[in-house]
Amino acid sequence: MNHSCRFCGSPLEVTFADLGMSPISNDYVAADKLMAMEPFYPLHAYVCSACLLVQLIDFEKAENLFSNDYAYFSSYSESWLRHAQRYAEAAIEAERLGPQSMVVEIASNDGYLLQYFRKSGIQVLGVEPTANTAKVALEERGVPSEIAFFGRETAQRLVDRGVRADVMAANNVLAHVPDINDFVSGYPILLKPEGVANVEFPHLLRQIEYRQFDTIYHEHFSYLSFTVACKIFAAHAMRVYDVEELSTHGGSLRLYICHENNAARKNTHRVAAMLEQEISAGLQDLETYRLFSKAVIETKCDLLDFLVKAKREGKAVAGYGAPAKGNTLLNYCGVKNDLIEFTVDRSPQKAGKFLPGTRIPILTPDAILARRPDYVLILPWNLKDEIMEQMSAVRTWGGKFVTPIPTVKIFD
Repeated sequence: MNHSCRFCGSPLEVTFADLGMSPISNDYVAADKLMAMEPFYPLHAYVCSACLLVQLIDFEKAENLFSNDYAYFSSYSESWLRHAQRYAEAAIEAERLGPQSMVVEIASNDGYLLQYFRKSGIQVLGVEPTANTAKVALEERGVPSEIAFFGRETAQRLVDRGVRADVMAANNVLAHVPDINDFVSGYPILLKPEGVANVEFPHLLRQIEYRQFDTIYHEHFSYLSFTVACKIFAAHAMRVYDVEELSTHGGSLRLYICHENNAARKNTHRVAAMLEQEISAGLQDLETYRLFSKAVIETKCDLLDFLVKAKREGKAVAGYGAPAKGNTLLNYCGVKNDLIEFTVDRSPQKAGKFLPGTRIPILTPDAILARRPDYVLILPWNLKDEIMEQMSAVRTWGGKFVTPIPTVKIFD
């Protein structure tokens, strides 16, 4: 079977990580569907030997992955809300935004970010394909949304209605688009000539460095380095003129992007420095990507060693969180409720259901306080500090927190 790179069209032949067969990570299972068949798809990431974009092959259409009953709501993480508010405050000041300004967010979810611009009297519009999150954005936060996938057609439709953006924001969406060229081609259409676009995504360099293979799931079509992201935007007449390293999602980048002919926005020294950092880390060498596959197996064995040892010692292990990354991890490792009795989640869209594939029950967080497990495995490990603070009562009975990535770490 010959598969082609979603950016440059070259054949995909080099494996980055083969995680076997896995269900759709956000398709949580209702109690009345437990006996129904569940579809599994190959979860196999490749690296393009021509442009070095790491990517999955499409096995399910985006409109089926991001349905009108989407389970992910951004506002359930307090640390993510603080991150969004800091960004909004900085952008308002740096770009001197006011009542005449327009901020457009791509994949605006439940209005978690745009609410902070709106509170400052700035015009906002979300572009969001999932109707249920867009409804919450409008009804609870007063954030209007265009219910659509973003791309050239959507951008032109908005421009025809008189919408042009001073600031375009896109947090953790670039990886989610199957047609990355169509998506990026909407930017030069919608962004004002003097405007700025900010794009955030998990940094491939950190994913490799910290063995973050659990961030691979079917909703994530691409896994981006800074070098490749610059190439993609350049191919559509956009220039990355600055970059910022972030701690979110285990290590992310925020790109600052303008029209290629915008002479007012000069490239900062950080652009050249980041390109050099990726070269030094071996991201131009295919062997770096091949070695990642071996590291993934080591992490799997490490987690299974911990869970089996705990089981044999009569220790109870519960999970915290029901994130997509946790579903990749548990399905790849073959972990079911014989090793992890249950997990908990603050989102009412998830509590009461079961994890896809593993069928581990999802309860509300008070179940941990009631059942007092010996270990709490934090599946959204990128939020471990927030979770350990929220669930500090676990320590009162001698319970310990555990994170699985890059290797198992027990917090006494």
